[in-house]
Amino acid sequence: MGKYRRGVGIFLLNKKNKLWVGKRIDFKNNYWQMPQGGIDDGETPEQAMVRELAEEVGIKKNYEILNETKDWYSYHIPSELVNVIWDGKYIGQKQKWFLCRFFGNDKEIKLDTHTPEFEDWKWIEPDQAITNVIPFKRALYANILKSFKKIYFQE
Repeated sequence: MGKYRRGVGIFLLNKKNKLWVGKRIDFKNNYWQMPQGGIDDGETPEQAMVRELAEEVGIKKNYEILNETKDWYSYHIPSELVNVIWDGKYIGQKQKWFLCRFFGNDKEIKLDTHTPEFEDWKWIEPDQAITNVIPFKRALYANILKSFKKIYFQE
């Protein structure tokens, strides 16, 4: 049995409760995902989240962390991709997710502040995330939505 890569995910909402999703550069398909990434050695999950948000979305200010999941959520990578992603070192990811509110301007979003991972981005209704994401992450996304729904629909 392989091991899971520790990571974070970012459920980024704008002022209108729309969810940020990006289209990956490396796999040419029409799937969209929320920002996510690994936790580096010596980093806390929150530090990793701040770094990933800056690297993948270009946002370094004008946001706040509203909540984080108590639990760690995991997903498996399909067996045919295990050796393609992370050279077979991991069978999936185990992630802590953060609910963040972006209250800045869309012009602040820059996909190329670091090695770009996304070629495009958009704001969507949060429930659309499940149908927009690659199938092996759909159950994960359903759990994340359920975790945060009580919070972001109260505002």
